[in-house]
Amino acid sequence: MSSPLLSPKEEHSLQARHNVRWTVVMWLLIGGIINYLDRANLSIAAPEMMKELGLSKTDIGLLGTVFSWSYALMQLPSGWLIDRFGAKKVYSIAVIWWSLATFMTGAVSKMSSLIGARLLLGIGEAPCFPTAAKITSYWFPKKERGLATGIWDSSSKWGPAIAPPILVFLLISFGWRALFYITGLIGIVFVIFFLIFYKNPEKSRKLSPEERAYIQADGAGTEQGIQQSSIKWRTLFTYRSVWGMILGFFCTIWIWNIFLIFLPLYLVEVHHISLKELGIYASIPWIGGIFGNIFGGYLTKKLADKGIAAPIHAKRMLIGICALAAAVVVVIIPFVHGIVITLTLMTLALCFISAITGSAWALAGDIAPPSMVASVGSIQNFGGYFGGAFSPVVAGMIVDTTGSYVLAFVSGGLIAGCAALCYWLIVKNPIEEKQA
Repeated sequence: MSSPLLSPKEEHSLQARHNVRWTVVMWLLIGGIINYLDRANLSIAAPEMMKELGLSKTDIGLLGTVFSWSYALMQLPSGWLIDRFGAKKVYSIAVIWWSLATFMTGAVSKMSSLIGARLLLGIGEAPCFPTAAKITSYWFPKKERGLATGIWDSSSKWGPAIAPPILVFLLISFGWRALFYITGLIGIVFVIFFLIFYKNPEKSRKLSPEERAYIQADGAGTEQGIQQSSIKWRTLFTYRSVWGMILGFFCTIWIWNIFLIFLPLYLVEVHHISLKELGIYASIPWIGGIFGNIFGGYLTKKLADKGIAAPIHAKRMLIGICALAAAVVVVIIPFVHGIVITLTLMTLALCFISAITGSAWALAGDIAPPSMVASVGSIQNFGGYFGGAFSPVVAGMIVDTTGSYVLAFVSGGLIAGCAALCYWLIVKNPIEEKQA
């Protein structure tokens, strides 16, 4: 209700000053979209790259695996670096690194060079989402982190969703190499604006006293470094909940990587979609992912707001239900034949999987002490991508050997379902700081 003492313009200005934290999410969302454009362009360029460079499906799967392994291994130092030296500094260096690696991919002509470029891409992209989790932890109270995380984590679906129509147009107009040149340059432009305009909460002049007090009431509002923690980084691996997050994210990323690398090829080879049609059809399932991310975060916020469940348990419940639903849908996919029902099932699958990833990243803020959110988030991501790195090459080998995608989807669905067991039965208690 409007205040009689304020004009509509003044009231709007006051409301805007009370919602600065939500503008921060937009930086994380845009950066995440660029991050995924730079890893998803391989799946769009794959058919033409296979023709020009003589690559097999196993080769394409191997490129996905190389990225995932380097991305996973760099999670461990990334989290520590972010907590130690600050989110803004590490993130900016990372964006520049992965943008140059993307640009380089368009210039190579041999499998060995492609492997090198994907290796560098994985190293550079590793800090992106741990940084977002860290920034979220000191800009948002715990009850809002699920929704905030769902918004920026939806970038991993916005990227693949908007990539097909845009990149297919560039592919047809300029060739596959242009995809990598253009997406690489976009990242450089973004990081320039980020460096100029993004501020941490303690340095933000736009943050009102009321909003600052609201954020700080739940322990946020200040960037805390790992040097302030009484817990040693290496001892994080001794906590049961951390291992549950590692194993649960592995189960999730296994099927996620199969969709990310092979969804366009599956539509082309099994449903005989033309290259022009691919630009639309390949983007549709990712819309379900966007919805799952945001709506899943909204549900966890509502459960916490109404006192139905504590923030940590709201996220665990959502993950468990969505993991079981994703398992059922993924297993059915290879047994249907119409393009409409296939796209419907893929959309549902990515909706459920995305709700898991968003809640899992937000869960890091509930499990970890404030000074180690990036470290715990990156360790979870390490588990997901190191183990999940096998899925593209395994799926590629299955398809090359059997001539069918059936076993790849059935096994992927069963593994995805195991995420429910990991997050519900193993992830229970937060890590407590030791009192001096």
